[in-house]
Amino acid sequence: MIGRGPGDVVAEARIPTTTPQATLSETVEFFRTESARAGTLAAIGVGCFGPVDLHEDSPTWGYITTTPKPGWERTDVAGRLRRDLGVPVAFDTDVNAAALGEARWVRPAASTASSTSPSAPVSAGAASSRPAHARPRSSRDGPHAAPRDRAADPFPGMCPFHGDCLEGLASGPALLARWGQPAEGLHEDHPAWPLEAHYLALAVVNFVCTLSPQRIILGGGVMDQRHLFPLIRREVVALLNGYLRASEILDGIDAYIVPPGLGNRSGRLGAIAMAEQLVRA
Repeated sequence: MIGRGPGDVVAEARIPTTTPQATLSETVEFFRTESARAGTLAAIGVGCFGPVDLHEDSPTWGYITTTPKPGWERTDVAGRLRRDLGVPVAFDTDVNAAALGEARWVRPAASTASSTSPSAPVSAGAASSRPAHARPRSSRDGPHAAPRDRAADPFPGMCPFHGDCLEGLASGPALLARWGQPAEGLHEDHPAWPLEAHYLALAVVNFVCTLSPQRIILGGGVMDQRHLFPLIRREVVALLNGYLRASEILDGIDAYIVPPGLGNRSGRLGAIAMAEQLVRA
């Protein structure tokens, strides 16, 4: 995506994630071609799947480090784009980019010190971010923690590092591995969805109890199945079991656990916000 914000997008394309060489080459070509038409790029923002190295003084800053995605380990993403395109590059996780996009253009109140909105894309992976002062703060990637004692669930999970962590149980690839169909191919009354809602609700309850957020945003490919939201909300209330008496939980949960206001553009528009911050720094 090339532009200045939601109302000023001059070019956009979807490039399949295949090999690092092919994907990054297509990305560079897109920016070269479209910037020749739209004008010189001031900066590029990259929201990348991970884990990634975000330490700017590290020799591997801008790299994907270890990752469940085959072939992408130790890939220099930011450096390749900076060298080939000759512009400054801002680099962060994909979930941080999505959270920043929401904070920048949809929910600016979420960027204040006392108001936080964890954002959790659930698609190829499962991750979380907590924006503060419009700068997301998180670890290098999202939660790969075991969600519960899973004695009743025979599925071993598909995370190559942890097996049955949240990503291994609830991500898009996990749904495909467990049920033999992608999320969009499973009908609304399929038994996949109550189980998916349970695992995601466990993650939400952890966000609620550790961060006390004012709102929780769930996005990503899996969450395009909007019928999941009522299931997750009910499961969150059941899991909390009266432990928290907050009005957001008791009376306003439909406005508390929500989809992204920017839809599936949150990450791309967040990357534009990252580039904007870099230019203004």
